Amino acid sequence: MRITLANETLLLLPQKAAYWPREGMLIIADIHFGKAAAFRALGVPVPGGTTSANLAALDMLLAQYEVRHIMFLGDFLHARAAHAPATLAAMLGWRQRHPGLQLTLVRGNHDKHAGDPPDALGIALVDEPHVVGPFAFCHHPDVLVPSYVLAGHVHPVYRLRSGWDSLLLPCFLVGPQRMVLPSFGAFTGGHPVLAQPDERVYVSSGEAVLEIP
Repeated sequence: MRITLANETLLLLPQKAAYWPREGMLIIADIHFGKAAAFRALGVPVPGGTTSANLAALDMLLAQYEVRHIMFLGDFLHARAAHAPATLAAMLGWRQRHPGLQLTLVRGNHDKHAGDPPDALGIALVDEPHVVGPFAFCHHPDVLVPSYVLAGHVHPVYRLRSGWDSLLLPCFLVGPQRMVLPSFGAFTGGHPVLAQPDERVYVSSGEAVLEIP
């Protein structure tokens, strides 16, 4: 789905990310590396493989688009348990396959508790708001700045209803001053949202992005 924000073209992708063609920038919110590992560390029997799934999803987008820069909108690591050797080794292996890729992390609330990613990952670390062109890249949507805000944190999903049936789908919530992106990460869940009169909702089916009338 191609939309215009702050006089710039952005693509809303079915893979729950956005792409800024002019900058070759992939915009990712709330990937939450190591969340499953954090739950297992607490004794909760959740399945593994979410780190590999996240990295495979990134690789799919890198193969599809001309990406020079990935902007992570906070919550890159879920908790201190995300520093587990297996999790870090998988991320480092991915980074070594993409040495020329610029990576920036706008620190979110989970990042402050988890600690910064290792230096070996070569990620530039910034605080919100991080302004590039007309956009302020943030983790929290309620940051007040003159620039148009691109943020995460909420993990927005939208409930589609048909008779007695309903379905929750990840969504992009687009307003006049900000856009909230869905959570990119596997095993992150979602928070149902209701659009305000001046907001548009774009849902992702996993194969397409569609605007809700």
